[in-house]
Amino acid sequence: MKIFLTSLTFMLVFSSCADKTAFSRFEMSKEQELTASSLQSSKIVSGERVDGIFSAIYLNEIYPDSMCEHESFYISLFLKQDREDFKIKLNGKLPLSVEKLPHANKFSHLALVENEWNSYYLVTFEKDAQTRDRLILQLESGLSSVAVLTYQKDVQ
Repeated sequence: MKIFLTSLTFMLVFSSCADKTAFSRFEMSKEQELTASSLQSSKIVSGERVDGIFSAIYLNEIYPDSMCEHESFYISLFLKQDREDFKIKLNGKLPLSVEKLPHANKFSHLALVENEWNSYYLVTFEKDAQTRDRLILQLESGLSSVAVLTYQKDVQ
């Protein structure tokens, strides 16, 4: 009983001293919240072997005013074997442009992880009126490696 009362006393003393927790200073900007909800990743699989990681952020959700002409994605790509023979498609169609970005770029603040072994790309696609609400982003690497990310757009 004596140990219980002593423990209870210390708990009351120390808990009453803490008026702020670690979460009281944890605030995300609207841009960071949208990035967290838009970021998707997938393993690049060839048979039973994992060849890399494919991650994408749908930029139209984060910057709706400046990214309104095309469907735009910020892509982070890690391949175990350094290859450039990959294709990225949106709903089966090839992109209008694929711009390789340096590791530190204007979108790198959006990525949760930035490292030297990933490659970063800004990929833009033509908007398609037939696929207004669902976007299927697919990476094909080599003959049989595939990764698929699906985005559900907010229809307004």
